[in-house]
Amino acid sequence: MLPDFPWDLLAPHGRRAAEHPGGLVDLSIGTPVDPTPGVIRDALAAASDAPGYPRTAGTPALRAAAAGWLRRVHGVTGLADEAVLPTIGSKELVALLPMLLRIGPGDRVMLPAVSYPTYEVGVRLVGAQPIRADSTLAAGPAPVRLVWLNSPANPSGRVLPPDHLRKVVDWARERGAVVASDECYLDFGWEAEPVSVLHPSVSGGDHTGVLAVHSLSKRSNLAGYRAGFVAGDPRLVAGLLEARKHAGLILPEPVQAAATAAYADDAHVAEQRARYADRRALLRPVLEKVGFTIEHSEAGLYLWATRGRDSWQEVAELAELGILVAPGAFYGPAGERHVRIALTATDERVAAAAERLGA
Repeated sequence: MLPDFPWDLLAPHGRRAAEHPGGLVDLSIGTPVDPTPGVIRDALAAASDAPGYPRTAGTPALRAAAAGWLRRVHGVTGLADEAVLPTIGSKELVALLPMLLRIGPGDRVMLPAVSYPTYEVGVRLVGAQPIRADSTLAAGPAPVRLVWLNSPANPSGRVLPPDHLRKVVDWARERGAVVASDECYLDFGWEAEPVSVLHPSVSGGDHTGVLAVHSLSKRSNLAGYRAGFVAGDPRLVAGLLEARKHAGLILPEPVQAAATAAYADDAHVAEQRARYADRRALLRPVLEKVGFTIEHSEAGLYLWATRGRDSWQEVAELAELGILVAPGAFYGPAGERHVRIALTATDERVAAAAERLGA
């Protein structure tokens, strides 16, 4: 049985916040609001005459651009272009990965203690058992088939150091489990330097049993395009490709061209980083001034905040100020006394939130 869709539960608080005389400040869902860079839009337009079916495997140019970005920016070595597979954003891959790996009843999948809800949804869709990383790993006879990592983490912004990531990879390899690392926020390290699970300091230069999941939604303001990729173990990627070909899970050709341009250009990412850094610098001290403790949050696009109270109580009180945030309860029992506050609002709306909080 699937859980309630989280954002439906938040809707009444959104309506209450929208009644504020100054309008709604939505710091909840984390959807990008800044313009899609011109270099990407130009590439999309140039490829818009696309009468034929696109390649499920992606164009050679896209695969080379994605692999090249991981090498150039994140120090990944030993990744062949053929070990990159485009996805329709990253959420569908997260939700479908247990099925594509043929995980099912009698299997277990390990999730971070506090994590993106879709990891658990994907497990429940196939009838497997989700377990949290803070639970007793040895409990139960069922094998662990898949281990999800998320660094920088959503919602907490926590960055796992290379030695921690390496221990997880080693642990999984000893048990024949796949490690899937959600790295959608890899370009947004503030107080720590995130490292890909494909980096040699983690993988040992061997990508066996390891997958990295990436998205252009946040780094390039491309949420509306639904563009991402999965990369890593060539054997696993080939299996995912075969299944996706049968299912018709294909990134549209113009979007592939746009994604190629996005991964080839670093300038627009630097500009977007600067925007988020400015919003973070404004909002964090204001939250601390009114009694919030900001935990982790050393990377990513969120502030993980607590005043030691129930997360839904905090959501309700902030909604009275016209500010909508996400309750930590969305992300697992360990988040029930936190709220997630997104930096993905315009400069004007972030300034409005700071003013309402008493800056």
